[in-house]
Amino acid sequence: MKTIYVLWERQLKRYYRSKVRMIASLAQPLLFLVAFGFGFGPIYNKASGGNYIDFLVPGIIAMSVLFSSTFMGIEVIWDRQFGFLKETLVAPVSRFKIMLGRTLGGATVATFQGLIVLLLSMIIGFRPKSIESVILSIFFMALIAIIFTALGTAIASQLEDMHAFQLIINFLIMPLFFLSGALFPLQGVPKFITVLSSINPLSYGVDALRGAMTGNLHFGLIFDAVVLSGVAVLFLSIGAYFFSKIEA
Repeated sequence: MKTIYVLWERQLKRYYRSKVRMIASLAQPLLFLVAFGFGFGPIYNKASGGNYIDFLVPGIIAMSVLFSSTFMGIEVIWDRQFGFLKETLVAPVSRFKIMLGRTLGGATVATFQGLIVLLLSMIIGFRPKSIESVILSIFFMALIAIIFTALGTAIASQLEDMHAFQLIINFLIMPLFFLSGALFPLQGVPKFITVLSSINPLSYGVDALRGAMTGNLHFGLIFDAVVLSGVAVLFLSIGAYFFSKIEA
């Protein structure tokens, strides 16, 4: 447990020492909130009679968590290039504990980013149902963060080039985001979009956040929680396997 805690704490300190990185990671969600929220709000209101900001905010929070968590994998490549990873791997602890500590640290950072986006969204008019719904939302943010931090770690474990990692991650996360229902309702979409959304783990994260905050659900809150928990265990296992094969 001490090893996991030390690596968790190190990930937090490393990230929050970079003020520029913190600000940059919040710029894109805020741009999406303002541009899409107020740009498409009148159209959405006429089409469905609802408030687009209320619909959009959970999706943008999920986007913030997704981007922050997946790009945490680049820390593996960074540590490999500067020799820190080798020092960590020779320690008398299992690689699973090392990977778990790094993943939990990255997931904590990503969850905190999502919480900041939630607070900022309240400035522009979003209001969650209750304090209890916010607490439940933080739980779902953490699940999303664990899933995609583990995914980023698994991918980074197989690469040595930061540029290759960024290309692969961008190739993965953009379809995941746009096919998750973050920007548009999944009801009434073409069949192939429905199929792709149903196999996209982020779809269940967006739905869970939207259901917790606004009560608007597509799949069902319990089903979302079960799917996210199962995918988290699966991705942690995959990440641990690939991390165990890494050569520093």
